[in-house]
Amino acid sequence: MAGRRSRWPLVILAMMAIASLLLSVAVGSVATPPAELWAVLMGEGDPLHRTLLLELRAPRALAAFGTGGLLAVAGALMQVLLRNPLADPYVLGLSGGAAVGALGAMLAGLGAVAVSGSAFIGALLSTLLVFGLAHGTGSWTPTRLLLTGVVVAAGWGAVITFLLAVGPTETLPGMLYWLMGDLAYARGPWLALGLLLATWLALLPLGRNLNVLARGPLQAAALGVSVRSLEGLVYVAASLLTAAAVTTAGSIGFVGLVVPHMLRLLLGNDQRVILPASILAGGTLLTLADTLARILIAPEQLPVGVITALLGVPTFLYLLNRSR
Repeated sequence: MAGRRSRWPLVILAMMAIASLLLSVAVGSVATPPAELWAVLMGEGDPLHRTLLLELRAPRALAAFGTGGLLAVAGALMQVLLRNPLADPYVLGLSGGAAVGALGAMLAGLGAVAVSGSAFIGALLSTLLVFGLAHGTGSWTPTRLLLTGVVVAAGWGAVITFLLAVGPTETLPGMLYWLMGDLAYARGPWLALGLLLATWLALLPLGRNLNVLARGPLQAAALGVSVRSLEGLVYVAASLLTAAAVTTAGSIGFVGLVVPHMLRLLLGNDQRVILPASILAGGTLLTLADTLARILIAPEQLPVGVITALLGVPTFLYLLNRSR
């Protein structure tokens, strides 16, 4: 019965995810009637609508869903690793390293592919830097890892400010849009979606161990869990997920913080439910946010990070007050 009850939230979230994707494909500066949308989905319809829906809107909607899922599940893993319900994927300076790499590539006049590659390299470099400094000559602890990440993030922030100050005027809008999070130039959803599927399959057998780890290292070790190995695996997985998300859409805030926190209040602390629920809820949230970003001031577009911040700040304050 318990397993059956835990499946119902996932079924509801899956239906919401499908509805958000269909809405994102159908809604835009050019409205698409439901009958035309159905015809395109069935392989028919007007060629212009097929190009608009299948080649422009659908890849962006899937990229938004994949990015939101990556950030949400990375946030859930970070909250388990640091045993802090307020941790998010960017707390260890990953977004700062990615931003420095991306902005440096933009200043060098490189193309979009090189910008994405530089962002991924910057995120991985920040991961290695934080872990190396936190480890030092001995063992690392969640507190030491968190403090090291905060300091490294502050350093990356100083470098970002410097790059914005010395950058030419014509490149500043693109740099600022990247920093605020933008899916307009997402290079396809398949990396994010494939990584989400691989993450779910890899973490599914570890759900029980993650539940024990969330209660503390001493209790986990007493129950036979290899704490250091599991913590290292969680750190690497969360870092790779965050790096892939930042590479796809830039720095998008609040998704990885609010979604796992909200799900934990609603569904409990079972990671076997929280992790897949985070994928579905995070993907749905960012898909809807990107849809709003496209239509609020159409034909102009807003950075999706602006929408997630406007939605995330009051939601998080409400959840914080509710859980007090």
